[in-house]
Amino acid sequence: MKKFREIVEMQAFGVCSAIGERLGVASSKIRMWFIYISFLTMGSPVLIYMILAFTRNIKNYILAARRNPLRNW
Repeated sequence: MKKFREIVEMQAFGVCSAIGERLGVASSKIRMWFIYISFLTMGSPVLIYMILAFTRNIKNYILAARRNPLRNW
């Protein structure tokens, strides 16, 4: 089960774990609340999740470009 959770977390952009680290809450509780809220609101938090995942990936690309020594060639 732990291996499956690690695979899902890697494929799910790590948004819940990033929020959990920032707030000091276990990421499993954030995932649970995300699922509950998604069912109650007919899936609208999925849009918020995708926006957060997109901004997180863009931030990682920008940071990687700043650290790339070959970029200045």
